[in-house]
Amino acid sequence: MIDRSAHMAVIGAGPVGLAVAKALLENGIPYEQLEGDDDLGGNWYHGVYETAHIISSRKTTEYADFPMPADFPDFPSAQQMLEYLNSYAETFRLREHIQFKTKVVMCLPSRQMGAPLDARENGQPASPSSWGSDKTLDVGRWTLDSQRRWEVELADGEKRIYKGVIVCSGHHWDKRFPTYPGEFTGDYIHSKDYKNPQQLIGKRVLVIGGGNSACDVASEAARVGRSSDLSLRRGYWFLPKVLFGVPIPELVPSWVPVWVQRVFLKLALRIAVGKYEDYGLPKPTHRIFEAHPTLNSEILHYVKHGRIRPRPDVAKFEGRRVVFKDGSSDEFDMVVCGTGFNLSFPFLPNGLVPVEGKNALLYAGCTLPDYKNLYIVGTPQVRYGFGPLITPAAALLCRLISLQDQMELPIGLVLKESGAKLPTTHLVDPHKALRQMRYAKYTLPLLLRKERKLRRRLASRQESDGSRQMSGNTAGDLQRVSHELKIF
Repeated sequence: MIDRSAHMAVIGAGPVGLAVAKALLENGIPYEQLEGDDDLGGNWYHGVYETAHIISSRKTTEYADFPMPADFPDFPSAQQMLEYLNSYAETFRLREHIQFKTKVVMCLPSRQMGAPLDARENGQPASPSSWGSDKTLDVGRWTLDSQRRWEVELADGEKRIYKGVIVCSGHHWDKRFPTYPGEFTGDYIHSKDYKNPQQLIGKRVLVIGGGNSACDVASEAARVGRSSDLSLRRGYWFLPKVLFGVPIPELVPSWVPVWVQRVFLKLALRIAVGKYEDYGLPKPTHRIFEAHPTLNSEILHYVKHGRIRPRPDVAKFEGRRVVFKDGSSDEFDMVVCGTGFNLSFPFLPNGLVPVEGKNALLYAGCTLPDYKNLYIVGTPQVRYGFGPLITPAAALLCRLISLQDQMELPIGLVLKESGAKLPTTHLVDPHKALRQMRYAKYTLPLLLRKERKLRRRLASRQESDGSRQMSGNTAGDLQRVSHELKIF
């Protein structure tokens, strides 16, 4: 076991991981950054197609403290984004702290030093059902390290012990496929597997889904394919990237309430676009911003030019023939599933991070009430670009880490008992989030006083029980009484 217990482990060197690394460096928090790829950039390095451009504008994607070059267009390409991220890393000397080709396969709360470690089930991280009643892993009869450190296992078998773990692994990699009766015998891929237009040339292409990647692939197929069909399960808001000559993410000032933004955009779309039903598209089934918006200026263009044919949801596959729910059918050479991604953490014990749909149930967007020194960063999806949020969010994370060092209880538990609410959606209003982070700068120090009050109440409760002694490991004890506690 390699002792790195003075350092935090940052998993991932994509846009979020780089911003977190910069904040840690600036705040003097020792860390090591572990990246499975051979270079930085995350999804922009390995995951996007060659012709991809950002859907959020340059100004809403750039880091708040590191503007993109002035000669970049409003919607930079994938290559330009990668150049920008490399420039960011070089400017702030982040690369020297990144360990490339270092894939993390397991993270667990540390056992007591010297005890055997075998906390995997059939090669996978142990599930909560194998944990003891106090939320420790009941494997090999070991207990959690009183310092709340974390053991990290790498793909080559090396094991390290860290002070804590900051997960920045992103959410655009665990592909989600739809399930339909039958089998499609042509090319069947996820949009993540689409890399360049050569894959589509001369083919009859069906794209399933109405998100940003799905619409990009459908538009590419309209240009180079034999045909392009778009299957939609429900109605979507298709927003042009530019409206009145301005990138749509920059069109409405940040101080405008969301309901006013909805009214304005709905009116502007009716004037500039008309009714979606006039394009043969289903009417949206939700309000603007209740789902991640689809920003694409080509989809409606190609529909009106007959190059993209809207279709309802798929009913079943019959070889190369696809039958739709309206009874129509056609043969296709390729099906591309633009159906999104699962939110998962394969290197953490199953169920350690509770997930409902696309939403990770974390206090302050990054902490759990059961464990110290574990932070899950970047799971929500910002309505437009990540840039304005990630820099102040990374700074706020450093403040949480600093506060946690002064506490005995998990800061996630303190947040919970202080009235913090779990998120109800994975979507983030960037303007609201910025206001909340500014407010949090002044209120976070109050958590120290609240933590002391919570400890005293827990101690009083345990004294009344008379039979159990409080330790640094008993997260289960905290849970058992936390529902009765009111700090205010």
